[in-house]
Amino acid sequence: MRKLKIDTKAVLSPLSGVSDLSFRLICREQGAKLCFFEMADANMLTHAASKNRDIFKTTPEDQPIAAQILGADPDVTLAAAEKLLELTKPQFLDINAACPAKKVVKKKAGAHLIREPKVLEAIIKKLTDNLSLPITVKLRIGYNTYNEEAIREIAMRCEGEGVAALFVHGRTWKHAYCGEVTYEGIKAIKEAVKIPVYGSGSVFSPELAKKMLDETGCDGVVVARGAMGNPWIFKRIEEYLKSGQLLPEPTPKERMAMCKRHLSYMEKYKESRLTNKIGWMRRIAIYYIKSLHNATSFRHQVTSAKSYDELMGVVDKI
Repeated sequence: MRKLKIDTKAVLSPLSGVSDLSFRLICREQGAKLCFFEMADANMLTHAASKNRDIFKTTPEDQPIAAQILGADPDVTLAAAEKLLELTKPQFLDINAACPAKKVVKKKAGAHLIREPKVLEAIIKKLTDNLSLPITVKLRIGYNTYNEEAIREIAMRCEGEGVAALFVHGRTWKHAYCGEVTYEGIKAIKEAVKIPVYGSGSVFSPELAKKMLDETGCDGVVVARGAMGNPWIFKRIEEYLKSGQLLPEPTPKERMAMCKRHLSYMEKYKESRLTNKIGWMRRIAIYYIKSLHNATSFRHQVTSAKSYDELMGVVDKI
């Protein structure tokens, strides 16, 4: 097993369509110390056009960084991982056994691997035997239902095959991102293994981050949707865990200034894979305005913008 030391309590998740370079840099400026590239599909890496590898665009400031790969076949996943390592040098590589998307599960990848732990073990073994960097796994606490004995067994098998850490979403595949997070599932996995365990699921505030840490005993948390339009969450989590003090929520003016900064990074680090860049920018802007008074009116203005300059003009007036 290759040991892995993660020097932070809050990690930015590999959000598809969100965790691009611009978002990672914004989050790092607000306290994120470890970020993931967007999730990479093994089949895309081995077969797709080079523009789809834009997700690995980075800068010297964008460190340390981790990568996550989505695969269903051990050999294909290894080939994709080797291609990935030609493109970038992450601190570690995570195997996604948690994505609940139906199109992913239909291909027997993501959360489907919880149903076929032997396949997951084979993928882990293929990567740990052939790659020199630490390998980690992202799990859920079950498929249709939470079964403590079954998920503990899967976690221990992962550890036995040389996995350096586990990232655990506290919901089943069936519940996707809905309903309460089952903290006891994360806790059961943490108690079953000796490697680091990071909890995931509805970390929307410093208080919820601390609650997950306190109730599960996990080593840290993964922030996903909680960072969208809210990069300050990393700095706020760090301060709350350190001092028990809650930093103030950003003001509307601060929110829109951050929105402009985020959009300017998107314009600066243009990605060739985007066929509808302005559509992506509008979506990002909406995350920043959704908590504002008159958000519905602002949303209409944002979605009507047809260019970067027009969108920046709209944001300026909010």
